[in-house]
Amino acid sequence: MERQSLQKGSHADHGVEQESDARIVDARRRAFLQGGTLLALAAVVGPQIPFARFFPTGLIPVALAAEAVDFVALGKSAELVVIGDRPLVAETPPHLLDDPVTPADRLFMRNNGLPPDEKAIDPATWTLTIDGEAVEKPAKFTIADLKSRFRPIRRHIWIECAGNGRSGFHPPAKGGQWTYGGVGFPMWTGVRLSDVLEAVGVRSTAVYIGYYGADKHLSGDPNRVVISRGVPIRKAMSDGVMIAWAMNDQDIPLWHGHPLRLIAGGAPGSASGKWLRRIAVRDQVHDGEKMMGTSYRVPCEPVAPGAKAGDMCILEVMPVKSLITFPRSGAEHGYGKPLTVRGHAWTGAERVTRVDLSYDFGQTWHEAELERPANAYAPQRFQAELKLPSRGYYEVWARATDDTGKTQPMITPGWNPGGYGNNAMHRIAVQVT
Repeated sequence: MERQSLQKGSHADHGVEQESDARIVDARRRAFLQGGTLLALAAVVGPQIPFARFFPTGLIPVALAAEAVDFVALGKSAELVVIGDRPLVAETPPHLLDDPVTPADRLFMRNNGLPPDEKAIDPATWTLTIDGEAVEKPAKFTIADLKSRFRPIRRHIWIECAGNGRSGFHPPAKGGQWTYGGVGFPMWTGVRLSDVLEAVGVRSTAVYIGYYGADKHLSGDPNRVVISRGVPIRKAMSDGVMIAWAMNDQDIPLWHGHPLRLIAGGAPGSASGKWLRRIAVRDQVHDGEKMMGTSYRVPCEPVAPGAKAGDMCILEVMPVKSLITFPRSGAEHGYGKPLTVRGHAWTGAERVTRVDLSYDFGQTWHEAELERPANAYAPQRFQAELKLPSRGYYEVWARATDDTGKTQPMITPGWNPGGYGNNAMHRIAVQVT
């Protein structure tokens, strides 16, 4: 069952005085989101704020997080759903992902720290350093250098949080309780990472690449790295991994990595570093922040749900998956009319080969029309016309299969303590009237 997005309360029926109060509170909340100052914070929660000097700039008071998030002020759809506020994390209801290319205002939000100050970002002077133990000629590039020295590419590449679907694991896994909306399908413009790496020279000892961004740690400590992950060198040198400066033919929005970010197609979203400042080519598996311990790792061997895991392996490839984006779950449909069902399918493998739909709880399946991928790691649109045989309650299930023969399970697969990689089939409810 989809969670409802958080909406501001209405006082329209409670008199002029309460309506005026509501406008004042909303204005204060907007001021906080835009300014993030202690003065604005005091306006929201009152002047008595013990230890106020330690409150990180840009965070939302947790007591008001559910009400204070003004997504419109952040350039987002008001229908996004809050997952957490430390840092701000939000998912997109599936019906908002029906566009072939996901608009910026509908792309999910997932950060590990705080974005850099937008006023301090100057794309003209922003630089990217390429170095590391396995680089022949370390170099520094401006965005203008990247645009002039390498052939620009434009790619349709999906991006998905590794924990998307975490709320489906039982027993519950730790972390943000995503349902289905931690995924998006934007268009990216930039250059191939492989072209840049070839220009600096990659030694035969190269094993991994790791990124470093300009985001700020939640503690406020400028010396602490927020997140520094990466991908194997074989992946970094493949098509579909790029350094991007534009999303949907516009500058990348601040919350999504402006002015430069890494896009690692097919990998968990955490491998696509934002506010990109440095890429290190390592002669070992990268050991940056959130690469060690259990971060973004799954048991190397299957374990029973809730059992203690043994050796943990890095999640490097996301599993095959699909999402029904039309109709919206809970829709009513007229009896006797064909039901149009459409959505997206994607995989960390080469491509999705088919999508099947069922409206009788998996007794029979109907193959949908499936678009070919536009490029490596592109989402693939599917559509079908279903003839629901009678009035009543139906569930439409979607099941994608990729070119390795792997298909989505009906129930939650591969329990793991981090709640990563849930690719259970997406289901929507339809009432035929």
